[in-house]
Amino acid sequence: MIKPSPVLKWAGGKTQLLPAIKKQYPQQLQQGKIKTYIEPFFGGGAVFFDIYSNFKIEKAYLFDKNPELIILYKVIQNNVEDLIKELSILETQYLDLNNEQRKEFYYKVRDDYNKLDKKIDANDYKKEWIKRAAYTIFLNKTCFNGLYRVNTKGYFNVPMGRYKNPKILNEKNLLAVNQAFKIAEIKHTDFAEVLKCSNNSTFIYYDPPYRPISETANFNAYSSLEFNDDEQRRLKDMFVKISSQGALQMLSNSDPTNYVDDPFFDKLYQDFNISRILASRMINSKGGKRGKIREILVTNYENKKIRNPLANT
Repeated sequence: MIKPSPVLKWAGGKTQLLPAIKKQYPQQLQQGKIKTYIEPFFGGGAVFFDIYSNFKIEKAYLFDKNPELIILYKVIQNNVEDLIKELSILETQYLDLNNEQRKEFYYKVRDDYNKLDKKIDANDYKKEWIKRAAYTIFLNKTCFNGLYRVNTKGYFNVPMGRYKNPKILNEKNLLAVNQAFKIAEIKHTDFAEVLKCSNNSTFIYYDPPYRPISETANFNAYSSLEFNDDEQRRLKDMFVKISSQGALQMLSNSDPTNYVDDPFFDKLYQDFNISRILASRMINSKGGKRGKIREILVTNYENKKIRNPLANT
């Protein structure tokens, strides 16, 4: 069995940052003292899959406010074989078409996807979600830049990409993810749900929608819900409460000091440990604006020393 990895390409996904994040895992995780893992902004799930593959955790709580994500992950958890069949049909149909036919096919799927009920209870599992989950993967693998983005009404609005041979179905990885999800409770809920699940043998990783670092940068469009500075402060208040419960926590976010003198997070988390790491921004439509920028990692436990990314530059 291969090790599981993210099913979706995800804006702000942590696959590229994993080497730096892994250096900041708590020692208790490596010592086998952590039994429960919680990720309240699950997204693509790169950190969970890494921890599941390398450490002996017994239970995981995986939350997100994006209902389509939760629907997809519940389908993988409950009906992965049927999802594989549905994706195989979609992949065969799509790859057999010429460019014009593919365009028509893509926008038909997108329209059908957007007609689905957006106020659905994503925690009340239904087997008929299988095609809906397949559409989520199909659109992610064939849309422009693999960017999941919705408008304020919750409608997916990314145009078609230009991939000659997109890999829509990755059967081995879906089966591996299904295996990982056997220890997981997957839930469409607010991040404050963490308060009900954590204890002193818990490690929590927060990857909230990032605070914009410029007027044009916005990493919140993965759902129709705005995650503004008040939400960032509410998250910090919970971070403090969880610390008093004895759980170990790590949080990622953008670094506002990349472009302006804005110590928002330095002030917000001044009572905790803050490290800076370099991240690649690959989702800008203008290639010249992609590149390395700083992000922050906040922990409520002592970090191992890491090299200053600005040293010797």
